[in-house]
Amino acid sequence: MRRCEVAVIGLGLMGAAALDALLRAGVDAVGFDPLEPGSSRGSSHGSCRVFRRFNFENPHYTALSDEALYGWDRLAVESGRQLLIPCPILEAGPPGSETVRQSRQAALDHGRDTPLLSGAQVNARFPAFALPDDWDAVVQDGGAILLTQVALEALRARGRAEGRIRTVAVTGLEPGGDHVLVRTAEDSWRAERVILAAGPWMDRFLPALAPVLTVTRQSVGWFAPTRPKSTALGAFPIFIIERGRDDTVYGFPDFEGRGVKAAPHNHGPVVDADAWEPPASDAELAQVSRFLTELIPGAAGPITERDVCLYTNTRPSAEDAGEEFIIDRWPGSRLVVGSACSGHGAKFAPAIGERLARLATDPGFEIEPFFRLSRYPAFA
Repeated sequence: MRRCEVAVIGLGLMGAAALDALLRAGVDAVGFDPLEPGSSRGSSHGSCRVFRRFNFENPHYTALSDEALYGWDRLAVESGRQLLIPCPILEAGPPGSETVRQSRQAALDHGRDTPLLSGAQVNARFPAFALPDDWDAVVQDGGAILLTQVALEALRARGRAEGRIRTVAVTGLEPGGDHVLVRTAEDSWRAERVILAAGPWMDRFLPALAPVLTVTRQSVGWFAPTRPKSTALGAFPIFIIERGRDDTVYGFPDFEGRGVKAAPHNHGPVVDADAWEPPASDAELAQVSRFLTELIPGAAGPITERDVCLYTNTRPSAEDAGEEFIIDRWPGSRLVVGSACSGHGAKFAPAIGERLARLATDPGFEIEPFFRLSRYPAFA
């Protein structure tokens, strides 16, 4: 039997950030994950995610982005690696777009008066685009391409250097009065607290969470640009464009030489957490192909690569419309839950990791109400 103060189960971006925060604070912590950085499984896999300072989803998230940015900058200095590539964020939609309105409002709330642009103005500034002239748009600064795999390696570096990472699956949790027994195929650990950050596999450990979580299969493609200069980093923004209900696509400039990465942000089919195969099909990427052809013709070449990721999102609660996060202590236990962070959570990892670490080590720390499990009647 081995012992630790805190065990972290799942070392994607959220769990790895929590482990790093614990170790920086001098806590005796150990992390468990069967997947290494670079694996094609897990919601943190792949080369890039979007970092946005101004967030249309929730008025609280811009402050969270600023806190996370401090964490990313600190980690970049510590690791000596670039984690964020600055890039403007284009958000656009038909006249009256809620995404554009809420994004502008988020900037205004934090002292930034971002001009409302027309589709015609966007097309003049970014020649790869062909938005309808009367569409609404904003171009936000403070955005960046988050280099996911590099960030994941940097977040795990302290744990690896100190021998605090176990590359093994956790097979069971057994709560005790003053501890939680963490079992693996290799050994068992007696932990005073456990942080669960298992992504789409959360309900394997806490079946009672299943009714409030949805796991969906999301198709991702890389598209050969028809006008390469117009889609290069510096000439082309990160984009989030809504054409209508359940018709939103996001994407990146061709900063890796692989093509323009683009994917639907609306949810794909509900799947099991192990449903990673087969790769995204032409049919799954047809929406994106049509979208690029009509609105971003400079990026509308053939598919060169394809991938699948899984979103884990919350269902609507008594206080929100869903697609939010759960960051809280599990009632009547020594467990801390960090869940439903797929879809738009990667950028917040350092800030969420700090919260998970404090929930596990500081009995007086209270999480913000919009993260709490008590939003759901079953946990009220």
